[in-house]
Amino acid sequence: MNNVLQNYKAIAIAAIVLLVALLASVVIVPETHQGVVVQAGKPVRVFNRFRPDAPYGQTGAGLVLRIPFLEQVQLIDRRVLDLDMERTQVLSNDQQRLQVDAYARYRIIDPVKLVEKAGTEAQLESQLLPILTSVLRQELGRRPFSALINAERGTAMTNITRSLDQQARNYGAQVLDVRIKAADLPEGRPLDAAFTRMETDRQEEAATIRAAGQRDAQIIQAEASAQAANIYAEAYGKDPKFYDFYRAMQSYRQTFLVGEGQSSMVLSDDSEYFRQFKGDR
Repeated sequence: MNNVLQNYKAIAIAAIVLLVALLASVVIVPETHQGVVVQAGKPVRVFNRFRPDAPYGQTGAGLVLRIPFLEQVQLIDRRVLDLDMERTQVLSNDQQRLQVDAYARYRIIDPVKLVEKAGTEAQLESQLLPILTSVLRQELGRRPFSALINAERGTAMTNITRSLDQQARNYGAQVLDVRIKAADLPEGRPLDAAFTRMETDRQEEAATIRAAGQRDAQIIQAEASAQAANIYAEAYGKDPKFYDFYRAMQSYRQTFLVGEGQSSMVLSDDSEYFRQFKGDR
């Protein structure tokens, strides 16, 4: 009887050990993460690797097997992540000290390289932050402060994104975008001087625009006057009598109607001015 009980205990212990080993060999890799199997400190295979052309739900996520106690599964996020840079001071090309606050968006596309070069996602961020700060300072240091408030800012962001992406690839990451949240001048005299200089530049620009507008207006008026003179000349050439009559009627209107009967003129009845009243003789 004791032998039977001992056999049952041995079977139960073996079943429990087998169940524990089975549970230890199964790992759940969610859709949002990539699973890197690490053996003796080296990555050996990847589950649910990021592939942009693979449809959702068919990338290998779910239950995966590993060798218990010999292999470890490290989960790496496969979503778009944020890299928020601390507010830092940058010297622009026109010697303006700017307080710049920026961020980057990136994705881990090679988890094996990440594990080999950085280890974890947190260590990857600690590697990328000084690179982002350095690239930002180099790019903005080649441009004036005004470049941050006009169309040239887009070119600067493109260059920063490309430079950061080239270095992030060494860690298995892809930088998708870099944006500046704020670029402010320090409070005090530098800020006041910058505002004064900007106001002066805008006033000079406005004066230039007004001068150009006045010049264009004078040109247009001169061209219109010349065109009107040509039209009058052509009309006079086609019918001199009608043109003379029309101009006389305009003169009569200006003389007798504009002043509402208040004008006084003393002319002889045979004056040339009243020739049109007498008819063509």
